[in-house]
Amino acid sequence: MLLRRTLVAARLLFGAVLALAGLALVVACGGDDETTGSDLAFVSTRDGDYAIYQMSGDGKGERRLTDHDADASSPATLFFQIDPAWSPDGKRIAFSSRRTGSYNLYVMDADGKGTQRLTSTKADDLHPTWSPAGQRIAFERSGDIFVVNDDGTGARSFVASSAEESEPAWSPDGKWIAYVRRSPDSPAREVWLMRADGSERHQLTRQSAVIYTPAWSPDSTRIVFTSNRDSEVFELYTIGMDGKGLRSVTPTAGDMFEPSWSPDGSKIAFAEDGAIFSVELGGGDVDKLTDTENNDSSPAWNPSPPEED
Repeated sequence: MLLRRTLVAARLLFGAVLALAGLALVVACGGDDETTGSDLAFVSTRDGDYAIYQMSGDGKGERRLTDHDADASSPATLFFQIDPAWSPDGKRIAFSSRRTGSYNLYVMDADGKGTQRLTSTKADDLHPTWSPAGQRIAFERSGDIFVVNDDGTGARSFVASSAEESEPAWSPDGKWIAYVRRSPDSPAREVWLMRADGSERHQLTRQSAVIYTPAWSPDSTRIVFTSNRDSEVFELYTIGMDGKGLRSVTPTAGDMFEPSWSPDGSKIAFAEDGAIFSVELGGGDVDKLTDTENNDSSPAWNPSPPEED
């Protein structure tokens, strides 16, 4: 199985090239600016290894969360801490890391402390997503969707399929899990839905294109995803959970990946050309939140941001 398929494989390869070239990736944090609420987690190689960071929704107050030491001189010694996912209450973050060889799931407190390992397998466990109650985490393993309790117990797969299934996303109302499905011998990847118990599986999109990383709107009525349906460029699209109302989010000349919906439903964060952006829905402005040279990716919006004093 390709690691997070072409998208993530390309990202990891780029980071490895940076490490081998010995480029000086300097932490470009927000200086002395006060954060207005640390609402976005994201992945960056600004320290030379793949680590998880946190910042406010306006790009201020950047700080590193994962502090596991890594030797950035070789891809074999990088821990690749990727795929951050907030718990529904905003108090914990699940992520994937290969600090023990293969990718396994970990959970840490929102401040980066108290890291606990959830899975232990020679397979790669990727793309965690929390149930709304915060007691279970769905994830992908070897082309199938699995679920595990938030303490690491009870890992099990949903109904096994001959198709390749990946990148699950649990709906905020808890009723559905969106995921990407690729049939054998087909390059097309479509969004499918299933109930939280694995039943009522059905196809949502019919793009005959490559699709990545579906993510739900806060009200569980729409899904945003990345697709190259109209050209070779990957753009963001949203669709209703009934399969109707397909819309382009914003025109782009570059590839847009890994969308995440803001808690109030007004914006979508995404990665493009090694930087994190956010776009206001309904034709609003596009804001650049981080710098391209830091190789940032995988923005994840906190569904329950801290209240301001």
